[in-house]
Amino acid sequence: MSNRTITPYSEESYPPVPTKGTRFWRSCVIWQATRFFILNLKIIRIVVGGHS
Repeated sequence: MSNRTITPYSEESYPPVPTKGTRFWRSCVIWQATRFFILNLKIIRIVVGGHS
């Protein structure tokens, strides 16, 4: 164990800032719609497979 203390409100207390690329993919409507449909298809496969 190290005896290093983190003071409140120091730079180490805050979460990391997302990169420019991360912010782009989080706000891109086309990407979000694509991921939404892919996720829904996966869920449908699981549900249909469970009912056979």
